[in-house]
Formats: sequence, structure tokens, C-alpha cells
Amino acid sequence: MPLRDIDDLERLKKINAALVSRVERSMDQQGNAFSLFQTAISLENRVRNRTEELHATLRRLEQSNIDLSAAKESAELANLSKTRFLAAASHDVLQPLNAAHLSVSALAEVQASDEGRKLVRQVERSLETMEDLLRTLLDISKLDAGVVQPEIGDVSLEALFSSLRSDFLPEAAKKGLSLKFRPVNVAVRSDRTLLRRILQNILSNALRYTRSGGVLVGTRHRGDTIRIDVADTGCGIPEDQREAVFEEFHRGTSTLADAGLAGGLGLGLAIVRRMAAALGHPVTFSSKVGRGTIFHIDVPVGMAAAEPAMAAADMERPRGYGLFGTKVLLVENDADVLSAMTSLLERWQCLVRAATSTDDALDLLGDTAWVPDIVIADQHLDGGDLGTSTIADVRDYLGRTVPALIVTADGSEPVAKAARAAGIELMRKPLKPAQLRALLAHLLA
Repeated sequence: MPLRDIDDLERLKKINAALVSRVERSMDQQGNAFSLFQTAISLENRVRNRTEELHATLRRLEQSNIDLSAAKESAELANLSKTRFLAAASHDVLQPLNAAHLSVSALAEVQASDEGRKLVRQVERSLETMEDLLRTLLDISKLDAGVVQPEIGDVSLEALFSSLRSDFLPEAAKKGLSLKFRPVNVAVRSDRTLLRRILQNILSNALRYTRSGGVLVGTRHRGDTIRIDVADTGCGIPEDQREAVFEEFHRGTSTLADAGLAGGLGLGLAIVRRMAAALGHPVTFSSKVGRGTIFHIDVPVGMAAAEPAMAAADMERPRGYGLFGTKVLLVENDADVLSAMTSLLERWQCLVRAATSTDDALDLLGDTAWVPDIVIADQHLDGGDLGTSTIADVRDYLGRTVPALIVTADGSEPVAKAARAAGIELMRKPLKPAQLRALLAHLLA
């Protein structure tokens, strides 16, 4: 082959090799582009799937929030309904319970035998336990529902202590215990009713779980705070029960139960914690087993001067028990309560005229020879009448502010406010006959 042809052949081979290399590079580039295209499509699909999953999750979360909101609203409505039901049920239960208290009291006065009096006392204790349980459960329900709104004002501790001393001295004396209140001429900022209930429950527990010695109530200034201390010489609270004592239905130690000292409903300190929380008064305690317990309640100092001690004591002490010949206008729409109350008042030698509504009460006043010395009325009467309005109408008819008393199972604050505004005494059902008699004597003195 000529040299020229060999050179041309080599040149063609190089050209061919270059062309093949270019084609291969082009194909590689196309393959990479296709691979990238496939990868992009795959990523797009994954992004789309994740987006759909995220939207589905958000929709489920939104629905869960809607369901939770609906469940919360239902729970709140159920809680409110429960509170309203308990309030209504308590009124219905307290009515026959009040009649039972009054009837048993009247029955006690006609018992001639020791056995009869013993049975009457047993019935009275059972009724008191039932009443305490019902009232406490109702209070706890109201506090948990947040419907209790404290009325904060200046409260005289001396007057409050005087009232508590009057209530608990008989119980302490019966058990052979001392009960002392250190004098204090100071006012605190609190709700008098709730603060009194807190101290009542703590004192009741202190006396219940103390075998010997006694209970001391005192105060200490701590800056802008007054610390109220309730110290007893009782059994003390074990370390492992320090938190449990504030739980519902928690009772004393087995040692006390064996000794016959444990008792109560196990709700006293549970309601103390709730009331203290509503007032913003911290409650703490220190205790040593076998030596006693000291409860501390921290209350802000009041701005007003405290009431004189003697004036407060005089208000607590009835001036006499003579009710003979007292004319009583009794307005009550519950037949059982009306009968029991009439029987009890007549046992006290009162002259009773009974009515069930405002019109009936005014009709009884048509006899000008019979003018009531006192009016006792239930708050909720027949025909939608209110006892406070009935008393106002009776006073207008008589032309004078005759002493009056509202006796009701309605524990709401509006009723208490209406009574205070009209200068009418208020007692809650079920009545304690001894307290009723003492109050009547005080009003008539």
C-alpha cells in the first residue's frame, strides 16, 4: 500500500476515534441528565407525599383541638351542672333534715326515761353527721367549681376568737381538755365566713385527736402578715402522712382509731386547703408524733381598728332564755318543717300563728288583738314569695320594725346580703334548736 494511503488511513482512524469518544461522552451526559431527571421526579414525589402527610396530620390535629375544646366545654358544663344539682339537692335534703332536727328536739323534751333520752341523743348525733357531710360536700363542690367568691374585708380576730371560744369550749370541757385563745386586738384582711370555717375545721381536728392537755390559739406579727397558730398536744402527724392529711376522706392514724379517738368524715383539712387557696392564705403545719401539731395560717394585716373585745363577746352571748308568752308569726311552706317548728315553739311556751305565704301572713294580722313579737320566715315560700319581702310587708303593715329571722336552706350570698340589708337575722337549715332559742331570746331582750 502506498505511504500516502497509509497516512490517510491513520488519519481516518484518529478522526473515527475522536468521533466515537465524542459520541460516548454525549451519551454519558445524556445518561447523567436522565438520571438527574429521574432523581428530581422521585424527590418531587417524596415532597408531595410528605406534604400530604403533613396536611393530614394538621387536619387531624385541628380536629383533635376541636374535640378537646368540645370535651373541655362539656366537662365545664357538667361540673357546673353538678354544682347546681348539689345546691338544689342540698336544699331539698336540708328541708326534711331540718324538720327531723326540730322534731327530735321536741321529742327530747317529753322523754321521761333515761333510755328514751339516750335514743334521742343517738338520733341527734346521726342527723348532725349527715348534715356535716352534706354541707361539706356541697362546699367542696362549690370551691372546685370556682363559684365561691370571697368577700374580703377587715375582720376582727378578737371577735372571731370569741365566737370560736363560745362554740368549742363545751366540747373541750366534755373531753377534759383546756382551750385557750390569746387576746389579740388586731384586724386582718379576709372573708370572715371562710376564715371562720378554716379555723373551725382545724380546731375540730385538734380537739378530736387530742387525748390530754389541750389546744392554744394565738397570733404572731410577721411584717404585713398575721400568722394565726393553732397548737395542740395531740398525737401528731407522721412524716409519711404530711400530704395525705389534706386529701378527701383521710382520717387519723390507726393508733387513734384503736383508742376510740379517730372520727369525723375526713373532709375537714381537704376543705381547709380549698378555702385557704380561694383566699390566698397559705396554710402550713409542723408536727411531732406523740407531742402535738401546730397549724399556721398567714393572713394579711387589716387596715381598720379591731372591735373592742367586750362588745364582740356581748354580741355572742344571749341575754336570757325567757320565751314564755312570746307571740311568733311563723311563715313556712314545708308542711313537715311547719309542724315541727310549731311544736318546738309551743314547747317553749310561745304563742304561734302559722302561714305559708305573704298573703296568709298578712291575713293573720287582721286580728288587731294579736301582734307578733317576732317573725320567723323561710326564704322561699309558696307562690314565689320571698321571706325577706314577706317580713318587709309585715313590718309595713304593723308600722314598726318587728324583730325578724330568716330560716333557710339556701346558703347563697344574695340571700345573706338581702337579710343584712333589711336588718334581719339569718339562720341556716337544719337548725340547732338550742341556737334558735338563744337567738330568739337575744332578739327579744
